[in-house]
Amino acid sequence: MINAVSCGGVVIYRGKILLLYKNYKRRYDGWVLPKGTVEDGEEHTETALREVKEETGADAHIVKYIGESEYSFKVYHNMVEKKVHWYLMMGESYYSKPQKEEYFVDSGFYKFHEAFHLLRFSNEKQILEEAYHEYQRLRRAGEWVGQDGYHY
Repeated sequence: MINAVSCGGVVIYRGKILLLYKNYKRRYDGWVLPKGTVEDGEEHTETALREVKEETGADAHIVKYIGESEYSFKVYHNMVEKKVHWYLMMGESYYSKPQKEEYFVDSGFYKFHEAFHLLRFSNEKQILEEAYHEYQRLRRAGEWVGQDGYHY
């Protein structure tokens, strides 16, 4: 068994959530949240920010830690147990550009109900729900403020 750790972000800009569409050699299709593997010597927050930037081209900053998800999958004859640490992030614009090298063919910002139904994996839907509820709570409290001082 192989243990792996990844980090990712639920990026929200003006109430919309950033998603990626992956199409891997016509064997894998689906909308996902940006995430990736922790590199040697890297903090989880650094990984999350780096992966969001690499996979989507989007600039964002971390607002808070949301939680983790776990899943397993098979690679050749090995089982991989993966733990993903998730962060709520505030995007700086609607800009995104999918990373073609990782088989991402589309990206964009979607309303919550659209994003929820587009996401392929139930564990990412659960993280999205938790992150969006926290986003709403922060907005109601007047604490969702961009780096420019604007309340998004």
